[in-house]
Amino acid sequence: MHVNAKKLAFSGLALALCVLAIVLSGIIEFNTLFLLGLASFLIGIIIRECGMGLGFGFYLGAILLGVILAPNKLYCITFGAMGLYVVAIEFCWRHLGRLHTKMNKRVLFWIIKYIVFNIIYLPMLLLFPKLLFAGEMSNTFLLIAAVGGQAVVFIYDRAYEYFQGHVWTKFRKRIGFEL
Repeated sequence: MHVNAKKLAFSGLALALCVLAIVLSGIIEFNTLFLLGLASFLIGIIIRECGMGLGFGFYLGAILLGVILAPNKLYCITFGAMGLYVVAIEFCWRHLGRLHTKMNKRVLFWIIKYIVFNIIYLPMLLLFPKLLFAGEMSNTFLLIAAVGGQAVVFIYDRAYEYFQGHVWTKFRKRIGFEL
């Protein structure tokens, strides 16, 4: 088994930053979703730099350390869902490249993204609405939240793609990862 010490050390530092963002999301309440999104973006970086195996281990380790260290454990569920989305779309992207189809792969990838998101989001919304919203929710509010979630995943995904394509691409050159 070949271990790249530089990538392993980088993934350890990224895990520390990821858990720090999870912990800070419970302390700095007005930036909760931003910090949890940043933490989940780090999962994507590790997957792209080190592979699916180490990336999935990173994801599980971040959840475990988040549950142990975070003051607000409910934010770990939100991070887990956001991270699962990143793991799933990175997995799908890797396998979509091997697929031979006449359908536009970009359109197919967006369809897969929305399916993955709804598999994660809708059960949480319908079965555990108190995890997402405080107070009583009417059926109309749940419907609005379900439709609104579709817009939120578009914004989240665009931010993730921008982060990976622009921010991380520029930063990775500075820390010595080759392209």
